[in-house]
Amino acid sequence: MTDGYSGGEAPHFTAPIIQDNPTGWGPCEMPEQFKDMPYQPFSKGDRLGKISDWTGAAFQDKKYANKYASQFGSGSQYAYYHDEDESTFHLVDTTRVQKPPYQRGRFRPNQRNMRGRGGRTQQTGGMQALGKGLKSRDRERKGQMKKWGQGRPQIKIRDASVTVRPDWVTIEEMDFPRLGKLSLPNIKDGEDIKCCGELEYYDKSYDRVNVKSEKPLQSVNRIFHTVTTTDDPVIRTLSKTEGNVYATDAILATIMCCTRSNYSWDIVIEKFGDKLFFDKRDNTEFDLLTVNETSIEPPQDDGNVLNSPRNLALEATFINHNFSQQVLRIGPSETKYKFDNPNPFISEDEEGEIASVAYRYRKWDLGNGIILVARCEHDAVVQLPNGELQFLTIKALNEWDSKLANGVEWRQKLDIQRGAVLANELRNNACKLAKWTVQALLAGSDQIKFGYVSRAHVRDNSRHVILGTQQYKPNEFATQINLNMDNAWGILRCIIDIVMKQKDGKYLIMKDPNKPMIRLYDIPDNTFESDGESESEDDVPDPNAFQTLYPYNSTTKK
Repeated sequence: MTDGYSGGEAPHFTAPIIQDNPTGWGPCEMPEQFKDMPYQPFSKGDRLGKISDWTGAAFQDKKYANKYASQFGSGSQYAYYHDEDESTFHLVDTTRVQKPPYQRGRFRPNQRNMRGRGGRTQQTGGMQALGKGLKSRDRERKGQMKKWGQGRPQIKIRDASVTVRPDWVTIEEMDFPRLGKLSLPNIKDGEDIKCCGELEYYDKSYDRVNVKSEKPLQSVNRIFHTVTTTDDPVIRTLSKTEGNVYATDAILATIMCCTRSNYSWDIVIEKFGDKLFFDKRDNTEFDLLTVNETSIEPPQDDGNVLNSPRNLALEATFINHNFSQQVLRIGPSETKYKFDNPNPFISEDEEGEIASVAYRYRKWDLGNGIILVARCEHDAVVQLPNGELQFLTIKALNEWDSKLANGVEWRQKLDIQRGAVLANELRNNACKLAKWTVQALLAGSDQIKFGYVSRAHVRDNSRHVILGTQQYKPNEFATQINLNMDNAWGILRCIIDIVMKQKDGKYLIMKDPNKPMIRLYDIPDNTFESDGESESEDDVPDPNAFQTLYPYNSTTKK
């Protein structure tokens, strides 16, 4: 007691203030140190949770929203009162507390059905254990929400088939809805001017090929000529006496079916006086067949070299050339059907065997003095039991990867549901099939024969097997695929009329790579000639464009 005392004054003791409550126990009034301090009731049974949650209700656990709530309620004693300007104005939190799904009415168990059946009663503690069914359903719902928007890959911006230069003048933009309404009815069948070449006979044993008796696709080493309009010696001769618009069947089919196309393409038009020549550019991919062009998810250049659009196009062209020759009766002892004139593209120094092909040079009267002259092709001839000869157009549909293509398995469906396979091809390759049909109609083929060719192994694009064949009359197939030839002729006539009104020179039609429209440009006369010269001097393009993938292509001529 005396350790801390120093000095002469006596120690003193201050008695605490004691409130006397004569009527009860406890304090009579609020102590000074606790005045104006809000009081929060609490229960010892409350969970201890977060000390302070600055995120608010945005990131709260919705499943257990009231996990750390007090049993006395949240209260409003900590609400902010703004009474500087107006003492009567109060900001009070009146937002409703979001109830978790298991406390809402539609998630309550059916009391009527559960009564008396030993069903679980709803717990009163504010929490309900989720059963396995609800948990799995919740997990599936989250998975579906995650998949939404991730299922379809982002379609990349496609490149134009030719770079538009600053000195090109846009003459006309024609969108597909407008072109789809054009019509030029009552165009009569083409009239033959000259027929050239020789055809081999179709081997009818391929009509009996099916999935169980498939045949391997062979590599037929033959030369295919794909000569453009102005390089054709027959058209050069005919241009002096017949017609005023000149083209090939492939060029006409591309224009006539342009409203079905998605990929970019271009055609050069040269005007000399009252004559028009429709040409394709040299060393382009114009003659390559597109694959799944009109599919919802067309092939993408996403690093998959095997199934890139260009490699699939090379593969489809390889299959078509080989299939069209394999199904013929080939051999020195087999007879051939010969037209009056020989193949105009065979030169004396030609090495190798020429593919079975015949050319019909035909003309059509489109009205208003416009006479169209075009070179059309037949692939083979077949003799019916009554001795009648029919001309064929032979094409091949190919399966590359049904899972990536969102298609049907040909080996499972082709023999029992061939219609489903063809319907899927019509959806994914609408433009290609329409062009084939137009080419058959222009040439006057009696039948168009389709082959179903698939990869021997899904990861090998060099070996293929023939799974079946199917044939149609071109007119009937055109009706089946909703191909309107009146509209096709109307589109061609519209383009001819626009170019006929222009001055003499060179023009270019190009399909916009990303929009459903075609554009007509006025281009300088030496546009692509200078390209050809510079390429020949600096970077000579390999004429064997397909050699890296397929050996047969070394004989392909352009």
